[in-house]
Amino acid sequence: MNQVSVLAPIERAGLDPERLEALFTHLGPQEAENALCRAVEELAYRLGHLDRLHQQCRWPEMRSQTCELGEIAKFIGMQATARISCDVVQCLDDGDQVALAATLARLGRMGERSLYAIWDMEDQSI
Repeated sequence: MNQVSVLAPIERAGLDPERLEALFTHLGPQEAENALCRAVEELAYRLGHLDRLHQQCRWPEMRSQTCELGEIAKFIGMQATARISCDVVQCLDDGDQVALAATLARLGRMGERSLYAIWDMEDQSI
């Protein structure tokens, strides 16, 4: 009897705890916490905004927002999210709509996992 396997894309959040530690060392606990909260809020907003831009076929704005999202992700140690944002930009530059849809979905999954991982880290430090 043949069993059908289903692809279930699962990737780890890809956080760089050393980047977060350096951020806290450089800025101090209170300022780093404020910066991290602002960055997390901005990332959550931009992930949703990218989906809307994609649905509206607003490619130049989508490219700009994706680049900014990647920079914010890199700043707070979300290395996988930053890397995938570069992949989304490449799909936009190539004009490959199929790859863009798939890579944008991957960015959404990874971004969400990374945000949850940061929130979990914050909960553990309280």
